[in-house]
Order: sequence, then C-alpha cells, then structure tokens
Amino acid sequence: MGVLSSRDAERDAVITIAKMMAASARTAPKTRGLDSIKTLILDGDDLEKLAKAMEQRSQDEPERLWFFQRNADDVRKSTAVLVIGVTGEPKRPESPLNCGACGKNCAWMLKTEKKDNGDARGPMCLMQGIDLGIALASAAKLASDLNVDNRIMYSIGATARRMKLMEADLVVGIPLSITGKNPYFTNR
Repeated sequence: MGVLSSRDAERDAVITIAKMMAASARTAPKTRGLDSIKTLILDGDDLEKLAKAMEQRSQDEPERLWFFQRNADDVRKSTAVLVIGVTGEPKRPESPLNCGACGKNCAWMLKTEKKDNGDARGPMCLMQGIDLGIALASAAKLASDLNVDNRIMYSIGATARRMKLMEADLVVGIPLSITGKNPYFTNR
C-alpha cells in the first residue's frame, strides 16, 4: 500500500464514514414502515460552492440568517457534508393515520397545494419529519461513535435544497471533519 499520510487517511476515513452514515440514515426506523429518506454526500469543490451559496443567503437577510455565514465557514473546515432529506406526503393514505399534526387530516394534505419558500415545501406530514429526525440522529450518532466531528445544520440543508442538489421537501446537512478539536462547537 505504501505510505499514507495522516491527512489522506483522515480524508478517506471521513468519506467512508459519510457513506456509513448514509446507510445508517437509510436503515433507521421509519414511521408506518415506509421510507422516504434521501441522502447525498458532498466533498471537494462542491463544499466551496455550498459555502458560497450559504454566504449569499446570509447577505440576503443578515438580521435573520446571520448564522448561514458562520456555518459557511464551518463547511469550509469540513472534509465532507452528508445531506439528508425527506419528502412530505402522508404515509399510507389508503389507511390514513389522520393525526392532525398538519392542521387537518391526510386527505386534506393530499389535495392541498404545497407552498415552497425555497428552504422547505409544505405542509408536511409529521411522520415524515419524525423519520428525518431519526435518520439525522442515527447518522450523527454513528459519526460520533467513530470519532468524526459533526453537527446537524439546518442552514446546509436549506441551501442545498435551494441549489437543487436534492429533490426533497425538507433537507438538513451534517458537516464532517477529523481534527484535534471539533470545529463546529466553539465559543459562539
């Protein structure tokens, strides 16, 4: 195999673990036994494209989205980013749960025109949101167990969705890094 520098070994490890995290998101428990989770891994030049788009969002609405700038800096410190998304349709409409969390019921949601603000599209079935949360937690936990720095970030997912990197109703990102100190949790 030859000599492998620590930098190359750590980069390879992050990419391998990002793939494992995508598998963890896929196999995470799903409400009503139906899977609508999607994953995508970004690295290399795509990280800079994402960071620039996040900076632009921050400049568009600096008082509300100031943290997009901070998180863009975090993306630049990353080796890779795992993006996880979910579609928002109700599950098993032939046998609706009708939990009411959307504000009405499954039949209403199926016929309601979705509104898209760029960051997300809704209304969205709560069961899908629960699935996204479980998938994110499963992926982040795996990274943590394998000593890869990570943090769940709304700003990454919202920007990735606006960039049309993933077709999903709600998207969240997890930046990944191997460093001596987690760069995503500093004194902010």
